[in-house]
Amino acid sequence: MTAVFVAAGSNVEPEANLRRALDELSRHYPGLRCSRAYRNRALGFEGDDFVNLVLGFETDDGVHAVVGRLQQAEAACGRARNDPRWAPRAMDLDILLYGDLVCDEPGLKLPRPDLVRRAYMLGPMAELAPDVAHPVLGSTMRELWSAFDRDAHDMVPVELEWRARGEG
Repeated sequence: MTAVFVAAGSNVEPEANLRRALDELSRHYPGLRCSRAYRNRALGFEGDDFVNLVLGFETDDGVHAVVGRLQQAEAACGRARNDPRWAPRAMDLDILLYGDLVCDEPGLKLPRPDLVRRAYMLGPMAELAPDVAHPVLGSTMRELWSAFDRDAHDMVPVELEWRARGEG
């Protein structure tokens, strides 16, 4: 089994879409767990705030099969594959880590480079899996988050009903 960590975010009906994505993915990945959700400003464009979290699960699926499942969950939330990159998102699901796989191919870079640059990825990742080591840097998520400039990035906790039901 491979441990997989995924960043999830939405700024279009974010709470409803995050619950929908978590429900979709938990059907395929039993034992799915998630960090708290956080509200933060849109980056790269003017738009409504995003709600982001990190989810984790274990699977025997190969990395490309996981990508396919994530794209199916995005589609279930109303995301089209040809949506502009820097625009509102019904759902954005990005693999942060797939075990210790290091990969650089078109459309798939692992570990995800943004993981150590985006508070809304690294903070929830450190919360969910503090002792997991970054496969390239060697530092744990806890260590990376401790060294991160948190003051420059507002993240406001948001309660998600899905987590409150104890499913995540």
